Amino acid sequence: MNVKIEESWRRHIGAEFEKPYFARLTEFVRSEYASTKCYPPGNLIFNAFNLCPFDKVKAVIIGQDPYHEPGQAHGLSFSVNDGVPFPPSLVNIFKEIENDTGTPVPSSGNLTRWAEQGVLLLNATLTVRAHQAASHQRKGWEEFTDAAIQALSRDRNHLVFILWGGYARSKARLIDASRHLILQSVHPSPLSANRGGWFGNHHFSLCNRYLEANGMTPIRW
Repeated sequence: MNVKIEESWRRHIGAEFEKPYFARLTEFVRSEYASTKCYPPGNLIFNAFNLCPFDKVKAVIIGQDPYHEPGQAHGLSFSVNDGVPFPPSLVNIFKEIENDTGTPVPSSGNLTRWAEQGVLLLNATLTVRAHQAASHQRKGWEEFTDAAIQALSRDRNHLVFILWGGYARSKARLIDASRHLILQSVHPSPLSANRGGWFGNHHFSLCNRYLEANGMTPIRW
């Protein structure tokens, strides 16, 4: 695994690359990519960081695992490449955005435009084996991405952390709620969203209201 990560991130979490767990993780990921199909492509593993420098982050949306079917994953949580059908969770995300802000559903599920505005689309696990959800969990990625969340909580102020579903909500313990806004709800997957608590959570307008109140430009969702 060739660690090419944006320089401001390297300044804040670069020490992680020197730790024993990261050496083990690197060996595992290299072996997996050499022996079987994995996602996202190797050059996009750190895409979330590279598109959204540390000092430009305004909001963080935490996912669990990259998509594991062909053509979907490109290193941003919940996002898919142009031309790829929307996964069910993304369908519900766009429905809530439309209901909450009036922004119509876009033609593409590529969320690079969010990342470039300061939304860190962070999966807790950054790689996955094709067709096998959760296949790269508990190999070290979670320690690395937890360190990124903690660095943002410690070294920045007035960020919005958006936590959907039990797994993401477990990350609230890493965030200083006296310095940041934490928004929590059920996951947008149909299984969770249809039970209630997703539609009408207003996370997108609440995020923007908080950013504006703290002198920042809102996100164009």
